[in-house]
Amino acid sequence: MVDENSSVLSINEQCSIIGLPRSVYYEKRSSSGDEEKQKAKLEKETEHDKRCDTVLNEWTEYDTYGYIKMSKHLLRQGFSWATEFAIRRIYKELGLHGVSPRFITTRVAKGKHGKYPYLLRNRVIRYVNEVWATDITYIKLGNRMVYFTAVIDLFSRKILAWRLSETMEVGFCLDVVQEAILKYGIPAIFNTDCGSQYTSKEFTSLLEGYGIQVSMDGVGRCKDNIFVERTWRTLKYEWVFLKDYRFLEDLERGLSEFVGFFNNKRIHQSLDYKTPEEVYKEGTFPNINKDIEVA
Repeated sequence: MVDENSSVLSINEQCSIIGLPRSVYYEKRSSSGDEEKQKAKLEKETEHDKRCDTVLNEWTEYDTYGYIKMSKHLLRQGFSWATEFAIRRIYKELGLHGVSPRFITTRVAKGKHGKYPYLLRNRVIRYVNEVWATDITYIKLGNRMVYFTAVIDLFSRKILAWRLSETMEVGFCLDVVQEAILKYGIPAIFNTDCGSQYTSKEFTSLLEGYGIQVSMDGVGRCKDNIFVERTWRTLKYEWVFLKDYRFLEDLERGLSEFVGFFNNKRIHQSLDYKTPEEVYKEGTFPNINKDIEVA
């Protein structure tokens, strides 16, 4: 056997001693090197395939994530290779992109309430349960509309409670607020729009009975309740519009799945790529620059 690292005999001398033609030795050496290169190439390709499979599997569940959010998500799962550059290349290779279909929904004009001011303008929200908000949105179910409402903690974005109804009566709005209070306590401020359900004596009396300050959006100013509007957009664009719900029971199950996903799995850029549940449990941001400011 030829020892390439020998300091006593050269390769030519070793070949001569064992009767091995130098051409045969160099041919075998070249072949061995090619095998090592092929092995290394195969290992690299196998690792790349595994990474592609990981991205594809995660994208199947989180198909609204673009490459930046997918990178953040995978890094949180412990995949240290999942840099933005790497994920962007894999997205391009697999033809993936964040799914965000465009649909237009309409809003019903709000009436005047003339009693409760909007308390959130330029307010900095510093902790959970400081400000809650609610609203009603419409979901098309077959050839009819049903109504979804939720109570949301504005600091963490967590959906605290929700209800689905076939009518717009105030009852389901009262129920969802009472459930949230029973589960999570009493907020300092509760913000709504000027809809008739929220300006009703039943609703405002419920809040004031708990000593909660009532805040109401300005008429025609949907941006005053912007965080709730963003939640509705996520609900519809990332969930409802991608499904084909035909029956109320199926929709209720789907909404329950969405709330679990939104609170516990969906990371938010504005929350330092944390989930609402994580931020709610933390209670406050230690970095004052991350406080939530309402315009």
